[in-house]
Parts: sequence; C-alpha cells; structure tokens
Amino acid sequence: MATTWMKSLHISKTMKKSVAIAAIIDYVENPQKTDNGRLITSYACDSRSADDEFLLAKKEYEYLTGRNQGKRDVIAYHIRQSFLPGEVTPEEANKIGYELAMSFTKGKHALIVCTHIDKAHVHNHIIFNSTTISCERKFKDFFLSARAVRRISDLLCAEHGLSVIENPKLSKGSYGDWLGDKKTPTRKSTLKQKIDEVLPQCKTFDEFLAAMISAGYAIRDNRKYISFLAPGQKKPTRMKSLGDDYDEAAIRARLGIGRVIAGGSESGTKTRVSLLVDIQAKISEGKGAGYAQWAKIFNLKQAAKTLIFLKENGIDSYEDLVKKSLSASGDFATLTKRIKDIEARQKEISELQKQIGIYGKTRDIYAKYKASGWSRDFYDIHASDIILHRAAKKYFDGLESKKLPSINQLRQEYATLAAERKTLYGDYHKLKDLSHELSTARANAESILGVTPDDKRRDDQRTQNQHDSHNR
Repeated sequence: MATTWMKSLHISKTMKKSVAIAAIIDYVENPQKTDNGRLITSYACDSRSADDEFLLAKKEYEYLTGRNQGKRDVIAYHIRQSFLPGEVTPEEANKIGYELAMSFTKGKHALIVCTHIDKAHVHNHIIFNSTTISCERKFKDFFLSARAVRRISDLLCAEHGLSVIENPKLSKGSYGDWLGDKKTPTRKSTLKQKIDEVLPQCKTFDEFLAAMISAGYAIRDNRKYISFLAPGQKKPTRMKSLGDDYDEAAIRARLGIGRVIAGGSESGTKTRVSLLVDIQAKISEGKGAGYAQWAKIFNLKQAAKTLIFLKENGIDSYEDLVKKSLSASGDFATLTKRIKDIEARQKEISELQKQIGIYGKTRDIYAKYKASGWSRDFYDIHASDIILHRAAKKYFDGLESKKLPSINQLRQEYATLAAERKTLYGDYHKLKDLSHELSTARANAESILGVTPDDKRRDDQRTQNQHDSHNR
C-alpha cells in the first residue's frame, strides 16, 4: 500500500534558481537516508550532478524558446510515495518509485528517485525536471494530476502484490492515516479491488471484460452502460457508480486505448492482437453459455485483427510469420541482455565509487590506528571508521584487477554506459511490443491452421537451420 502526493517547486524569494535546485536534491539524496546513495536511481541524468544538469536544461530551454517566467517559474516537481511499514523492501520500493516516475513522465523528463529508510515506513522522493529532455517544452501541471499519480501508484502496487488503498483519508500528519476504517469491505470496494488486480494484465477493453468474467463476475451490457454481477449478488453494480477512476472512460484511459466513439470503436489507437480464447477449455472450467457466446465473438474479432496485423507488416505466409517472430524474439532477448549487462556494470561502478570514497575518508584514521599499535582505546573511539576501512580493503582485494581506476575514469565510463542505456531503451519498448504482437499473431495463426506442438518445433528448427545456413 502506498500513499502519494505531488507538488511543484518554485524559486524561493531568498534563493537563486541554482541554489533552490541544489537544496531540494541535496535533501532527497541525503546518504544517511538512502543507505549511502545505494537507494538512488536516476534517468537521463547523473544523480551526482542532477542539479547542474537540471539547470543547464532550463538555460537551454530559455535560449531555444526565449521564455523566462522569472519568479513564477517552476524549477521541478516533487512526488513522495510512502509505503505501509513492513510491506515492501527498500530495493522494491525504489523499483516501484522508478516505474511510477517513468510512467507519469513518459520518459520525457530527467529525474531521480531516492528511497528513504530513516522512518518506520519506507518512502520515495521523486524529483523530475520541469523542462523536458529535449529542452523544447516544460511539464504543464494539469487538473487532478495528483490523482493521476495516485492511480498509477495503485496500479503498480497491485502489479507488485502490495495492498491497494481503498478510500484514502488524509490526516493532519505528514504520513497520514490512509488505512481508513477497519470495516468489512463493501461490494463496490471489492469490485474496485478486483478491477485494479486484473487491469495491469490487460491490453484491451475486451481482455479486461474477459478477465473479470474469469474472476467470477457476470457482465451486463445494455449498450448505455456496463454492470458487474458478483456470485450471489442480486442487483448488478454499474461501472459508473464506482467513481471517476472506475467508469468505462476511466478504465479505457488506464488501458491507454482512448475514448469510445460512435459505433463502439476506439479513437487514436493502433490495432492490437490478443490471444484467441480456448472456448472448450473455459467451458470445462464451468463457464456458461453466455461466456461461450462472448468468446466466439471475441475470437472472430481477434482473427480479423490478426489478419490486419499480418497485412500491415507485409507478412504473406506462415513461414514468413515464423521467421519474423523468431527474429524479433531473438533481437529482443539480445537487447534485454545488453541492457541488463549495462545496469550490472553501472551498479559495480557505483559500488566501487562508494568504496573508494569510504577508503579515502577513513585512510588517515586507520593509519593512526596502526601507528597506535592497534590500541583498543583508539579502536573504541573510531570503531565505525576502522570497520568501514577494513570492509573497503576487503572489497578491493576481491576485485580481479589490483589497479584501481580513478574516479574520473569511473565517471566517464558510467556516463558512456548511461548514454548507451538511454539509446537502447528507446528501442526496447518498440521491440518488446513487436515481439509480443508477432508471437501472439503466430499463436492465433497456428490455432486457426491447426498447427500442433510437434509441427511448431519442426517449423522452429527448419527456420533456425535456414538462418544458420544463410549466415554461413
């Protein structure tokens, strides 16, 4: 369970822009709160120089646009996300915070995510630059933006198996009593919780309805509105009665498929292919005739979408589909591995920088301790520095290379890796979606053509052999 708030950060009357940016970033990056910086993640900037990079982007924005809002200027936005004590590890909290930041900003703004562990409840501080990475635009705070942040946060909590806030209530405290009254859940709150649970796994509104049916809810659709009927429930619950975040328009928005227009089609969306439903298997699980009728219509629509997808991508044969599907999957696996390798190396660099810093700060104390003849009294006074120094030495001894690189070398390598990682992530989601769509289209084609698992294995092997022969 996470609580969130967001506020804009303006220039102080007594502070210059550069000082104001540095002040907030220094606060959230406090090493005593972030486990010596281990729980800091950044995007499109180096967390150690984020204040300077934010400021540089703002100067570039003023140069490109000629706009300067003076003291009305918003220098950055601050999101805080707090978790229920004991429900999440600091590492997972940092990951969720990063996903929240990237989803809300859509990867258009440089940002840092700092996880604080100095309180009973783990919490994230997210600072994102008001200026976009391109320096051509600025983030425009919109009506109910805080609600949008909370909605994304709740979805992420559901995806990570954390509890989701029901009817949050702020108190006068900074953390707030967000748990509400300890009452038996109502049908509406149970329904909303189930919607939040299944929605992250769905890509289309039809998939969402199918998931709700699989969860045990019956669907009532009279063209004007959609209702859900839980087992044992006599009167169905209309979606529009669940609140602004759960009506049909809101669910479609959360799925990213736009608004509903005349005829029931969706605007501004690309045709997505979903996997065909195995009707017989679902019926054997106890699904009724109503589900079977819905599934038949759903399958017809998906078969048509599969055909459209194949035409749009210039695929005119099953063999070509197999080839492109395997190629996309291989490319995505290679790209994913490279990104993971980069992130692993960045983590190594950060740890090495941390240990070099500790070693340098504690070197004089350890030298004095040695000169004292390993005095017990001296050790008692400087125990923490001595322990940290020994740990740093042990860390260096475990490295393959005995010659340590300089801090400047590490920073340069980290910056190079960060630039490559940013470039790769630009292709990551496109390739991921293409790989998923091709795999789904192939599965649908095999279902329609009656291809067996043995046939599929032979097709894969034949395609791989042709690929290897071509490469030779």
